[in-house]
Amino acid sequence: MSEEPLHEPDPSADPAAYLGLLARGAPAEAYDRPVLLARASGAGPAALAALERAKQLALRVRAELEGRRRREAELSALFETAHDLAGLRDLDAVLRAIVQRARSLLGTEVAYLSLNDPAAGDTYMRVTEGSVSARFQQLRLGMGEGLGGLVAQTARPYVTESYFDDERFRHTRAIDSGVRDEGLVAILGVPLTLGSQVIGVLYAADRRARVFEREQVALLGSLAAHAAVAIDTANLLAETRSALAELERANGIIRAHSGVIERASEVHDRLTELVLRGGGVHDVAAAVSEVLDGAVEFTEGPLPAESADGHATRRGDAWVAAVSAGGEALGALVLRGQPDLDPVDQRTLERAATVTSLLLLARRSAGEAEQRVRGELLDDLLDAPERDRRLLKERAARLRTDFDAAHVVLAARLDRPEAPATDRDGADRQRLWSAASHLAATRHGLASARDGGTVLLLPLGPGDTAAELARQTAKHLGGTLREPVTVGASSPVGAPATHPGDIAPAYAEARRCLDALRLLGRSGEGAAAQDLGFLGLLLADTRDIAGFVTRTIGDVVAYDRSRGTDLVRTLDAYFASGMSPVRTKDELHVHVNTVAQRLERIGRLLGPDWQSPPRALEIQLALRLHSMSAAVAR
Repeated sequence: MSEEPLHEPDPSADPAAYLGLLARGAPAEAYDRPVLLARASGAGPAALAALERAKQLALRVRAELEGRRRREAELSALFETAHDLAGLRDLDAVLRAIVQRARSLLGTEVAYLSLNDPAAGDTYMRVTEGSVSARFQQLRLGMGEGLGGLVAQTARPYVTESYFDDERFRHTRAIDSGVRDEGLVAILGVPLTLGSQVIGVLYAADRRARVFEREQVALLGSLAAHAAVAIDTANLLAETRSALAELERANGIIRAHSGVIERASEVHDRLTELVLRGGGVHDVAAAVSEVLDGAVEFTEGPLPAESADGHATRRGDAWVAAVSAGGEALGALVLRGQPDLDPVDQRTLERAATVTSLLLLARRSAGEAEQRVRGELLDDLLDAPERDRRLLKERAARLRTDFDAAHVVLAARLDRPEAPATDRDGADRQRLWSAASHLAATRHGLASARDGGTVLLLPLGPGDTAAELARQTAKHLGGTLREPVTVGASSPVGAPATHPGDIAPAYAEARRCLDALRLLGRSGEGAAAQDLGFLGLLLADTRDIAGFVTRTIGDVVAYDRSRGTDLVRTLDAYFASGMSPVRTKDELHVHVNTVAQRLERIGRLLGPDWQSPPRALEIQLALRLHSMSAAVAR
């Protein structure tokens, strides 16, 4: 009879237990359990050794499976990236997609892309994602300077766990200041190459120390390879589109050439007939539309400089022929629906513009008397507002001006560089008054020559603002006279029929705004006090401090109020810290990532230019006024 074993076999000592752990994807710490159970149950050294060997083998198998799964995920992500980039045609959209996908794939806080500038011999920041520092976003790196400059020069990837402790590349004050301002610590950069040519660098970076593994370097390099091909494709597509457009225009000239002479003869006869029977401007446009097989219209708007020399010129998808007389631009004939014109057809459009100018001069002669009447009414409002209101309203009604509507007073002046007075000044003032009177008549307003310039009283339409009306008036008058005209606007005034005494103070405010524009070097522009930021508080008759604060930082204040956030305080601390996210986080006692997230939100609320010097100055003033208003309210 054989002896019975001293111990029953322990199933936990079976190496096959590791197959179950592998099958269900157990965590690494679970692989110690079979050995511990076997040891607790009294298994012998041989069994424990076998289990240990099985454990090590299973862990190696598990690591291999994990690596394969990770590589499959990375390959899948690269496939999706290549598919997405293949569908993009615009270069800016391609670059944004590259940087966004790089940040997502590597899980970094910041990603950015720089492109080489062969002419300047350096590389410049093109697109950023997650960046909050204006200084960092404007960096330019010389070849061999900083990590990026080294990548661009050597065409090899570089990675650093701690940028400021790494001496492998040349540090410069400008680059280090930008990196420090952004708060970056760990940076990985890989080259964007087309053949043997480096066209830029793709980066992934964190604001904390981090080790980029070899697989992550390879992953970003693969993304950079896809990105370089996508950039090249977008550039080639843009060049192809341009070439196709040139071919289409040439083909259009060939198709249209056969009937050019016949159309020129026909339009000459039709225009002669129109003039003889007293036709108007729109009759001329209709006749030319039919002959040139397009849509022709007369526009009284300002003309581009290249369209005002008497020749028909291409402007976008239209042809423009200036309508002018005596050096004054009266408008233009605009032809649409004909991408290309034969030279004979161009001359046809130019002759039609000449006929139109003759018709307009005849019409203007009849309108000059009405302009003088309009000027006299405005002079009475400015100089003698106490006159009979009923009589003023009746005079306005005869001129088709609604004195029951809100109006804006505008002060306009020609701006020419020569300082001393010349004989030409009187003629220029006359030209300005004539153009302004014509504009006032078309807008059912009034105009008068005054104080070396012109004053206009124009009704404020639905949705209009004083600032927009000033810009439109400056653009229109400047285009008509082909010289810069500066226009200052008052705040809206009530109905002149009810408040005629408000017109003179409004004119004074408009003149102050006009003088401020000239002192600020903004000649040729139009603006109201609200356009001039905090300077507008000094110019306007009403000191609208609350309105200035609301226009400047109102969206941030409202966001804090509705969500209980602390963006206003963060914004104040950011400016107080010299616009440095790193110093801001010390001031607020928060992590730099928190500061970065808040500044990203502020940028979305205030717009991309909120850190520019003019905007930053106004924002800081608004913050002070908001703080003082809050203190007074308490």
